[in-house]
Amino acid sequence: MQVDIELYRHEVRVSSNPMVRLSAIDISPDRPRRTIVFVHGYGGNAAQWIHQLQKFSDDNRTIALDWRGHGFADKPNSAYTMAEIQSDLSASLDVLGVTGKVVLVGHSFGGAIVAEFAATHPERVEKLILVATTGDYRLAWNFRLALSLPLTVLRLAEPLTRQWLSAPASVLKPLHANAISQWNGWSLFRNLQVPTLVIRGHRDRVFSRAHFEEVPRAIPGAEDVDVGASGHMVMLERREAVNRAVERFLEGARSWRAEIAASQDGSDAARRSLFKERPWLVHYDKQVPRTVGVPRVSLHRLLRSTARRFPLRPAIIFEGGWLSYRRLNHESSRFANALRALGVAKGSRVLLLLPNLPQTVIAYYGVFKAGGVVVLTTPLSDSAELVRQIRHSQAEVLVTLTKFAGMARQARQQTELKHIVFTSLKDYLPWLEQLIFTLTREAKEGHRLPFALEPGMHVWTKFLPSHSPRSPEVNVEPEDLAVIQYTGGTTAAPKGVMLSHRNLVANTLQTRHWIPELREGREVILSVLPFSHAYGMTAAMNVPIALGAAMLILPAFDTDRVLRAARRYRPTLFPGVPSMYVAINNYPGVRRFGIDSIKACISGAAPLPVEVQEAFEKLTRGRLVEGYGLTEASPVTHANPLLGLRKIGTIGIPLPSTEAKIVDLASGKDAAPGQIGELAVRGPQVMMGYWGDGDATDRTLTRDGWLWTGDVARMDDEGYFQLIARKADMWFPEREYPAGHPAFPRDVEEILFEVPQVREAAVIAIANQPIAFVIAQKDRPTAGALIAYCKRRLPPELVPRLIIFVDDFPRSFIGKVLRRELAKKYERELENRD
Repeated sequence: MQVDIELYRHEVRVSSNPMVRLSAIDISPDRPRRTIVFVHGYGGNAAQWIHQLQKFSDDNRTIALDWRGHGFADKPNSAYTMAEIQSDLSASLDVLGVTGKVVLVGHSFGGAIVAEFAATHPERVEKLILVATTGDYRLAWNFRLALSLPLTVLRLAEPLTRQWLSAPASVLKPLHANAISQWNGWSLFRNLQVPTLVIRGHRDRVFSRAHFEEVPRAIPGAEDVDVGASGHMVMLERREAVNRAVERFLEGARSWRAEIAASQDGSDAARRSLFKERPWLVHYDKQVPRTVGVPRVSLHRLLRSTARRFPLRPAIIFEGGWLSYRRLNHESSRFANALRALGVAKGSRVLLLLPNLPQTVIAYYGVFKAGGVVVLTTPLSDSAELVRQIRHSQAEVLVTLTKFAGMARQARQQTELKHIVFTSLKDYLPWLEQLIFTLTREAKEGHRLPFALEPGMHVWTKFLPSHSPRSPEVNVEPEDLAVIQYTGGTTAAPKGVMLSHRNLVANTLQTRHWIPELREGREVILSVLPFSHAYGMTAAMNVPIALGAAMLILPAFDTDRVLRAARRYRPTLFPGVPSMYVAINNYPGVRRFGIDSIKACISGAAPLPVEVQEAFEKLTRGRLVEGYGLTEASPVTHANPLLGLRKIGTIGIPLPSTEAKIVDLASGKDAAPGQIGELAVRGPQVMMGYWGDGDATDRTLTRDGWLWTGDVARMDDEGYFQLIARKADMWFPEREYPAGHPAFPRDVEEILFEVPQVREAAVIAIANQPIAFVIAQKDRPTAGALIAYCKRRLPPELVPRLIIFVDDFPRSFIGKVLRRELAKKYERELENRD
């Protein structure tokens, strides 16, 4: 799993008197195959196992320890004896909750530590792997001489040794005297009873070559692997060779296809159970992990991690300017400190009424750093809906554009809102573009504040600069509430979905790993999906942050602007909705914009027509696949594989660590493949519940974590899911059709689409009778003609009672038809007809 391993680092308290805290990197996927514990050598650290942790964490729980005095662990005034180290290792396994046998892997003197543990506790060790290990550790004369010097002298040299030693002289000196120089393991090796693999580097000159060669001969039945062209740090210098040797040695650790076979032939009960429950796993692309170990961190740790690894990499590209990850991290910290100065405390709600801008990303992560909760709403909200959401969420701060100043002030007068922060489209433009904007657009388009600032009102450009760029010290737990995201309201009034930090971190990594070809620090993401929508928040903002990708931000989708930006910045990933891909496909002369840099797209929010998919893939030479999600699941749960079997007309298969099933609409029991029922999903991305609505939460979430999506679907034998309709949109005809079965809008809409003059159709049911709304060509047929056609093609129960022609449908800001608004329109029309 290619992700920053530091996100998985935890404190391990092994002693209370005196206080001693070690540091462990602990990555655990669902149902791990085994537990592998990595122990570094003298002067080493846990991160030296980075390549092995990334390689083996897809299927195994992998733990790497910083033992006392090294890396991030405490450095107490201690004897540093082998007995003490053994006690620390045993205590660490207990604190981390490791049960059953483990695979122990040790490098250099770490090999001595794990060999000692295996000899003392053979019942706890499944296998032993010794890397660059010998039976005694006789340092060269120059190292022995250096260690004999007084600590005051050795400390002077620490600035020079810090690059290759992860422990200070105050640790290394007693450790060598009391443990390393005293240890002799030749007799211990001869009595080892666990299967052992010895890996050594052919050019290792740290200790005597004869001693390295003697180790596999001394251990009964040991396997010996001599990795050529490698020195002492063999697991770093020849990581692929070491990984292959370890993989061969671990029984059952085969290629992904061999693992599938093992899961089916009974040689691995845990894998067999997993594949039986999740038949779609066999269709995962080769490098996609079956499950994802979710780090126990808050979401803003992803930004901090990326800023540490890629400080100068562009994080945001906007209107010709850009912000580095270092600056983005600092700006979000300034915003967090500014919020704290306003009185924002842990759990306080901050509502963002913003289009896609650098300020949106800064504010989003800044609220988290302050310990607050982000409330997201669409910039298209009207005054009444904004007031309702401020009241409902009890937001204390509103962050919005100067263009929305009038609506914001009105909302403050009608609510308990304490502060408003105004920002402008020009705040992060390059200086020349700022000047042009000020002279040509600011007044004309209404971007200037139309009134003087009142108490509790703040301007972004004066609000941030006076505050520290250091993140405030606020303890934010993974289970804490992070976002209240209002649903699109396609079938009912918008509800506030509560998403925790863990929900969002999980879905970010699940989505990121679905496209294994993405390279950290090297991608450009076209971020035009609204950040205020759950899909845009995850796919166009959080995933790029986790990747260290550059976000090419556009405030709104305009085909010409999108294509010009794509030609200039060459995006490689484009999450979008079908209407965006349609617009690009139909744009005159689209090929001259060179959009073939796009290598992957996941389409959501609406069905993706096959014609649109094929045309877009021809233009880009990338892969466009349909996916599925809902706000209540952060939001992505399903997608078609990028490289493997894609089934047109389906939403694909569940993402890693996601379960899905179909539940019979009548009985509530699990449905068989091919049967229609309600789609239910479960996984770490599933919401905490609805804000302030326990009854709706109880109707939607089961006690064992299943989320009832409200979508009617079916699953085929291979685990691919096909959506039928929203459950709220189905109806039961007055005359049974057939006996006891519901009807769906799609049953009627597909027939209406057969009429060439019908561009779009949406069907709703009132009093169990279908009503059709139609957008037609100029030469539209009459309502009577359409009803007559339906009578020829449909059972009487499904023939629309009325055909109502409209110019357009009421839609959400990402293009979904708002059927509840159509219902209101029908009620008014019915009243007029009556």
